[in-house]
Amino acid sequence: MPRFAAPAATGFHLMTIRTRFAPSPTGYLHVGGARTALFCWLYARKHGGTFILRIEDTDLERSTAESVDAILQGMTWLGLEYDEGPFYQTHRFDRYKAVIQQLIDQGHAYHCYCSKEELDALRQEQMDNKEKPRYDGRCRHRSEPRAGVAPVVRFRNPDEGEVVIDDIVRGRVVIKNSELDDLIIARSDGSPTYNLTVVVDDMDMAVDIVIRGDDHLNNTPRQINILNALGAALPRYAHVPMILGSDGARLSKRHGAVSVMQYRDDGYLPEALLNYLVRLGWSHGDQEIFSIDEMIALFDVDHINHSASTFNPEKLLWLNHHYLMHGDPVHVAHHLRYHLGQLGIDPSTGPDPVGVVQAQRERCKTLVEMAKASVFFYQDFDGYDEKAAKKNLTADSAPALALLRDQLAALAVWEKTALHECVNAVAEQLAIKLGGVAQPLRVAVSGGSVSPPIDATLALLGREKTLQRLQQALDYMAS
Repeated sequence: MPRFAAPAATGFHLMTIRTRFAPSPTGYLHVGGARTALFCWLYARKHGGTFILRIEDTDLERSTAESVDAILQGMTWLGLEYDEGPFYQTHRFDRYKAVIQQLIDQGHAYHCYCSKEELDALRQEQMDNKEKPRYDGRCRHRSEPRAGVAPVVRFRNPDEGEVVIDDIVRGRVVIKNSELDDLIIARSDGSPTYNLTVVVDDMDMAVDIVIRGDDHLNNTPRQINILNALGAALPRYAHVPMILGSDGARLSKRHGAVSVMQYRDDGYLPEALLNYLVRLGWSHGDQEIFSIDEMIALFDVDHINHSASTFNPEKLLWLNHHYLMHGDPVHVAHHLRYHLGQLGIDPSTGPDPVGVVQAQRERCKTLVEMAKASVFFYQDFDGYDEKAAKKNLTADSAPALALLRDQLAALAVWEKTALHECVNAVAEQLAIKLGGVAQPLRVAVSGGSVSPPIDATLALLGREKTLQRLQQALDYMAS
């Protein structure tokens, strides 16, 4: 696995723009995280920069290998390739330990021996006095260790002054240092905490711009103070507003905040999801449809909205249908193959999925829908849709199907134009409407009343399957 050493030994070519996506592997990659990753990726690509993937796995109790795999799988499916990484914070504990000791040695951090009981009592006292609960720095000047107590390490936050964040999205944010307490940067077991590891990683990886959710805004002044204590250059910050459900509540599973891979399993194309995500909080005039190249060319963090965005599943479905309709059929077929496989179908046993996509995409909004509607191309069936059979596979339609069987068997070339002309000729010969021939034929070859245009359906099925199913239908009607 890739490792990131101290700055002098990294061997990385530092570029002007370096962004990072830093998920915690405590669950799947959800749409909020995917949007953040997309914004970081687009900004790096637009400016010829570097996109870094960092796995923040220091929460040993909640981090899992399965979550790491889910994140990597989601990034791959979306096509958000990273230039460096993935880096794992658990591989950098020695580096964090060295930085913590540096802060202690320079007077920017200290050991705190306060017990949980003491801190709880302090908190209660402050609440009783209607004060903001915060650590009061009582161990700042302690010089002797406390017997039997494994201390934490706290960062000595400046007492005076203020932190100014010129946030690209939120604008100028000013936080007084007097509002911040001395946060813990190392637990009693020596393990580093989130705000410390993030600072060290962003410093060592020369991250130029931090694009992340605005739920991290409260951490930013603390991280800036640590960076200042370390004499490090500050990145620019862009805190992106959250995504809300249709009811105005924070996005949750009931709104669609599921794994990115669930959208794959539900039949969405990755470019449809990317197009939808980029419009959740960013816009370029009234344009709705963006190719990847257009996203890269047009995206800029300066145009991210200040207010929260609302997740709309119907809009995502509309976009997906657009990409099924207008996308490269070879590309769409690549994804359709997966969904055919999920139905137990080997695509090599029937027509080329590219042709199936071209025949089915007008009427299908998801790849799952398309795969289910295309099963009859690949698998034989024993029974018919009851309602469709009762209406179309009757004694009245038997002569038409028998004549079709004979006429189709005699065709020299099996292609759409010839098939269309053959069906028309049978209707004319029997002096009945085209629908009186085409619909019984559709039920006979597909098992139901819905399929692509009959000439396209027959062309995809092929001569052998078509004639076999016509005979099966005739036998059914005769029984």
